[in-house]
Amino acid sequence: MSQKYDNCTTIFSPEGRLYQVEYAMEAIGNAGSAIGILSKDGVVLVGEKIVTSKLLQTSTLSEKMYKIDDHVACAVAGIMSDANILINTAMVQA
Repeated sequence: MSQKYDNCTTIFSPEGRLYQVEYAMEAIGNAGSAIGILSKDGVVLVGEKIVTSKLLQTSTLSEKMYKIDDHVACAVAGIMSDANILINTAMVQA
């Protein structure tokens, strides 16, 4: 039944639900966390990579850490496609 109402974020279902918003909230809830800690000697960035299956091979390089410039880095949590746009914009601005 939701097929008619989940194509656009501005169309409510008969129950008054916005399915696109619910899908986005579910995707964010399944994403890993990221945290940054500032100390007097430097900064530590940590990102959680959620393994969806033990059969998948995990890489040694983190996919959640990005070097923006020589003096700027960031950790990503949430939807990676949204983060990639922000990272690319930050790199251009830097």
